Amino acid sequence: MADRGGLDPPQLQPWQLPSILRSISFNNSAGDFVSFDENGELAAGFDVLNWVTFPNQTFVRVKVGKIEPQESHDVDFSMDEEVIKWHKTFNQVLPLGLCNDRCQPGYSRKKKEGLPFCCYDCASCPDGMISNQTEPLGFALAALALLFALVTSLVLGVFSRNGDTPIVKANNRDLTYTLLLALLLCFLCSLLFIGQPHPVSCSLRQTAFGIIFSIAVSCVLAKTITVVLAFMATKPGSRMRKWVGKSLANSLLLACCSLQATICAVWLCTAPPFPDVDMNSLAEEIIVECNEGSATMFYCVLGYLGFLAIVSFTVAFLARKLPDSFNEAKFITFSMLVFCSVWLSFVPSYLSTKGKQMVAVEIFCILASSAGLLACIFFPKLYIILLRPDLNSKDHLIRRSK
Repeated sequence: MADRGGLDPPQLQPWQLPSILRSISFNNSAGDFVSFDENGELAAGFDVLNWVTFPNQTFVRVKVGKIEPQESHDVDFSMDEEVIKWHKTFNQVLPLGLCNDRCQPGYSRKKKEGLPFCCYDCASCPDGMISNQTEPLGFALAALALLFALVTSLVLGVFSRNGDTPIVKANNRDLTYTLLLALLLCFLCSLLFIGQPHPVSCSLRQTAFGIIFSIAVSCVLAKTITVVLAFMATKPGSRMRKWVGKSLANSLLLACCSLQATICAVWLCTAPPFPDVDMNSLAEEIIVECNEGSATMFYCVLGYLGFLAIVSFTVAFLARKLPDSFNEAKFITFSMLVFCSVWLSFVPSYLSTKGKQMVAVEIFCILASSAGLLACIFFPKLYIILLRPDLNSKDHLIRRSK
């Protein structure tokens, strides 16, 4: 060893060695840097090893990184993550950091300088850019429509299983089944209003809505007229007995629906609805919508539907106190009152909204009015069928008639 500080190695005392070691640093024959720390200890580098275990209980050591001291007393740490072999029990994934909530539609992420990439600000989208995001409103309305459709299917199943009981036979059993099927289609037709407009869905949604609802309201009107004719036929010498039966109800149902179908056919042939974009109603939004083609024909469909509803309500209101077994007129009165109230509030709400809110208003009215018919007409009967079967018998009818 060379003479350091004028000290002769043979004359070097033990207490002088630490001070000399702190000043020594060199590269060994392998090219590695070697030095001693302030305590005189060797400041050597370390290898990071990965112990890979195999199913046969053997293992191997794999170098995946290293730690090396530097002349500036810093530490150089390196790691090759792709070489690491994790045990199958370590199945966790790296956590995802997020400093901000998601930006609202119309805003984009802007990175914060000096902070991790997950931290960002929400800045307004520049001119010419659009925001595309699926709204949860559509999912909620679709789920509600499917739920009501399921309930209607269950009610139809209960009525079909009890089709030979007096409460189901009363007021034309076939009309009851037709009305339940129409209500089921009413709930399902609301799904045509959800999603991106398409030429087929645009053409079908309003016409399907108009025709299906006309079938439902016509069934209600036919059931109400059946109640009135049944009461009038019980009077001695009445000529109304020849009108009591399925033929009149079926003819009335066919006539009412045919007129609505004719209106819809004229609409589709002259000015059918089509997909369109509205860039003028809202300054910061482009509305992708179904253009109705002819607003006049759209309101003709609604107007005819409203006419049927008002006639049904009027006839049911006048017949609500008729002394007939299982008289549906009072239930039909409440159901048509709900129906008319919903659609009377629809017109101003529909005209005062734009975009998805306008479509949501119509879907809500479809679901609310259909649910009103289902609840007011069928739930009282469902209560008797399931919870009071003693009232759904011929003996009960005979005792009531005495």
